[in-house]
Amino acid sequence: MSKKVTEIAEDLVTPILDSMNLELVDVEFVKEGKDWFLRVYVDSDHGVDIEECGKVSEQLSTKLDESDPIPQAYFLEVSSPGVERPLKKEQDIHKAIGKLVHIKTYEPIDGQKEFEGELKEFDGNDLTIEVRVKTRTKTFLIPYEKVANARLAVSF
Repeated sequence: MSKKVTEIAEDLVTPILDSMNLELVDVEFVKEGKDWFLRVYVDSDHGVDIEECGKVSEQLSTKLDESDPIPQAYFLEVSSPGVERPLKKEQDIHKAIGKLVHIKTYEPIDGQKEFEGELKEFDGNDLTIEVRVKTRTKTFLIPYEKVANARLAVSF
């Protein structure tokens, strides 16, 4: 059911975002405790502010009320994905080239499953990431199909 709800929400929100020059990052429908949450994450090249999220929320809420795809009570949240934005699509990976990323893999590559470093290249099949290990830099080639999740990372 969660997948169907997220697909419907994505179909409903896409025209709203297109009209506002915003990008859909992710949609999730999850139960936390006794409450259900429909979360929509949006972004743009200049970022998003609370007013834009509010406008998307109002318009999406109207569309959801009209089509009524969710039988139970839920909370609608529209927000920015934050500075550690998930990289869900190939397009997201391409945009992250030259940036600091955090990648988890399904199985170990060179003995490890987590990598944090600069994404140097993505050719559609493999990600090339430079990871700093103490005083040296090591380059890893990670097959895209082995990526469990990826996100932007923040250095302190």
